[in-house]
Amino acid sequence: MWSNLPSDLLANILSYLPPHSLARAMAACRRWHDCGRSTAGDKSHHTPWFIALPTRSSKFCFVHNPIESTWHLLNLDHVPSLTRPMSTIGRHGLILFKSTGGVPLRLSVCNPFTGQFHHLPPLRKPRTNPAVGVIEGSPSRARPGFQLYVAGGMSEAASGGAASYEPTLEVFDSKSNKWTVIGSMPVEFAVRLTVWTPNESVYSNGVLYWMTSARAYSIMGFEIGSNKWKELSVPMGDTLEFAALVTWGGKLTVVGGVRGGNVVVWELGEGGKWVTVDRMSTELGNRSVSTKCVGIEGCVCLYKESGSGMMVWRRDEDHKNKWVWNSIEGCNRVNGKRVENYPIRGLFLHPNLTISTFDQEPRLINYKQLSASE
Repeated sequence: MWSNLPSDLLANILSYLPPHSLARAMAACRRWHDCGRSTAGDKSHHTPWFIALPTRSSKFCFVHNPIESTWHLLNLDHVPSLTRPMSTIGRHGLILFKSTGGVPLRLSVCNPFTGQFHHLPPLRKPRTNPAVGVIEGSPSRARPGFQLYVAGGMSEAASGGAASYEPTLEVFDSKSNKWTVIGSMPVEFAVRLTVWTPNESVYSNGVLYWMTSARAYSIMGFEIGSNKWKELSVPMGDTLEFAALVTWGGKLTVVGGVRGGNVVVWELGEGGKWVTVDRMSTELGNRSVSTKCVGIEGCVCLYKESGSGMMVWRRDEDHKNKWVWNSIEGCNRVNGKRVENYPIRGLFLHPNLTISTFDQEPRLINYKQLSASE
């Protein structure tokens, strides 16, 4: 029966396989290999994987398979030195890297599963330490698309002068592979985005949001359609131990840790009012003892910087309208070997084994690495 299936139907079936199973299937024969290579459709039906990138090195990363509850080690030797992870383009299976060392920002993308790495073109306005936001389009079989927004940052110093804050915003479109300056922004917002904003962003209902890292926490938003900026308060923003932005059912959501070990989840409701949608028990909160949080649509993770343990909040498989917290063992044991206290940066993405259109000379996918059991 399998040999008689049309190639497009076989490719669609293979697209539902998790990466470790797809890797095994692609090793069966050349036809299955070619069909597996073409599975570039929407990966939203896959459970996102947690990626733990050691902050002291960019030469490897740990990935957690939530289906089999196993950890794997992926080699990132192809990632140049003087680069650091910023965030993910999650539905496309890409990690977004930035240059370091005080030079003007240069962004790159990497697929940790296929070994592809690609530098994006230089910005139109050279700048350092801006806020970067990601807007993802639905991946298509022909050309997956996404946009990157860069706002604020320090501009290059003119000869004999001092550097200043760059009050402009520009956007990169992956389909055209070009940056475009789309307008100016208030200098006050440029300063805050440069000094107080981490790299993670959230896109919801036409607005790109960033969370400031200075207490009291606040949220800065850019309305894509009108090119207008706005500011939102954060519930209990002056008392939270940590706060992070995620999306939950497409809505802007804040996950925050309060004193005493509680973790609360708020959703932005009608009229800009915050509504409590979930609360982690004090017992679980004390176990997480975390100031690190990362999320993707459908999943939120609280983790320790050392990577020794984490709490994951995701939809219950048996009750689709119910979300539950679960504890998973951290990335301190891979292939039977114990990894001691690596500080990590946690990210989520949907694994993708598709060859990117960015890469003119794609590397060979290490299928054995993905299919190896713990």
